Amino acid sequence: MLMSTRSEVAVPDPALLTRFDVPGPRYTSYPTADRFVEAFDANVLTNWLGKRGDANAVVPLSLYVHLPFCATVCYYCACNKVITKDHGRSAEYLEALRKEADLVAARMTGSRQIEQLHFGGGTPTFLSNDELRGVMAMLTARFPMAPKGEYSIEVDPRSTPPTKVATLGELGFNRISVGVQDFDPEVQKAVNRIQSFEMTKATIDAARQADFKSVNMDLIYGLPKQSRETFARTLDQVLALQPERIALYHYAHLPERFKPQRRIESADLPSSQEKMGIMLDAISRLTEAGYQYIGMDHFAKGGDDLARAQQQGRLHRNFQGYSTRPDCDLIGLGVSSISKIGPTYSQNVRELDEYYDRLKQDQLPTARGVLLDMDDLVRRAVIMSLMCHFEVSKEAIEQAHLIKFDHYFKREIAELKPFEDEGLVENTKEWVSVLPRGKLLIRAIAMSFDRYLKNDERVRKYSKIV
Repeated sequence: MLMSTRSEVAVPDPALLTRFDVPGPRYTSYPTADRFVEAFDANVLTNWLGKRGDANAVVPLSLYVHLPFCATVCYYCACNKVITKDHGRSAEYLEALRKEADLVAARMTGSRQIEQLHFGGGTPTFLSNDELRGVMAMLTARFPMAPKGEYSIEVDPRSTPPTKVATLGELGFNRISVGVQDFDPEVQKAVNRIQSFEMTKATIDAARQADFKSVNMDLIYGLPKQSRETFARTLDQVLALQPERIALYHYAHLPERFKPQRRIESADLPSSQEKMGIMLDAISRLTEAGYQYIGMDHFAKGGDDLARAQQQGRLHRNFQGYSTRPDCDLIGLGVSSISKIGPTYSQNVRELDEYYDRLKQDQLPTARGVLLDMDDLVRRAVIMSLMCHFEVSKEAIEQAHLIKFDHYFKREIAELKPFEDEGLVENTKEWVSVLPRGKLLIRAIAMSFDRYLKNDERVRKYSKIV
């Protein structure tokens, strides 16, 4: 596939989308987090942190900080969060973050300079300006920020007035992700997130004034009270704000797993047909407005770094989504956060009390993880290439992993045949390429190379692809 065609997307027949609309992972990692095991504990992570300095070349470093507090609950949310209006609770958490950062830094070898930083949640802007200054001073004293790095934060306009945006810019953040979901008043009431267009615009205008490099807006389709007509009006307002990036997420209604979703009336949800129509309308509107389809649910203007990275074959994917940075080691700080060190993934405990208890005992709060074997590494390379570039060079995989692609993946290539027959995938001697009509089904295509899904009942627990 030519690099110039990577951004092209074509919408297949709705019946075809429905046929391949199966539950599947989002592949922010491979193996996915549900494959992590408790045998990978703090001692194993400590061992790998100590090996970073053994690498022949300096491995880039990324830092993720999870800030779990929210003042109110959004009924659709499936994030690991703590709902409270008590802002005093953040002080204890920030002290625990400092302790965890100290424990990690004491065990790490190799460079500590970070090229990427991401604050996620929860609601990172739950913190006051002074708390934000304090946590950034604490982090950068241990993990200095590289010049021209990518430093992003998720914000809720309801807690991010222009003065706070200005503070974020002063602290070094240069990318901002603005939660919106939908501007329709009835939809907002149904999900308990009342947020005006004017409030959102003020946050985005302040980011422009503070010289942020890009603004992302998060939208969700499939929410209660939504229709093609109402979401069209939301898109009118989004396009008026001209964000550099847009994330268009699919709402997965799983009330048996996520307690807040039980407050959503199932009868208020759009039908499967209406939901698909909302998605297809949005894709058409965004691409016509000059946004490139990056992959899965992400769009970017042609001049944005994300679009250029895809065109140039430099796009990567991690737990925060698509990234312009090369594959990094990742330090995750905070409750439930995930780290990637060398050929390993590890995740912190999910409960706040347990997180505090581990740190009070001078222990890393590692709950589980996984050490990738050779098969994991080769499959990760294939899946990530598909997710980021919609193609896999067989020769590149063969040279990097010392295999014969068609022999190693004989069964997987056979499983791609239904996609080939429908004009969604092309398999040649040199390449496996996802064609424009297949891009909306990239998760299903990538699943063909996931050995953990073979005859595994856990696949039913994932959300559907479309």
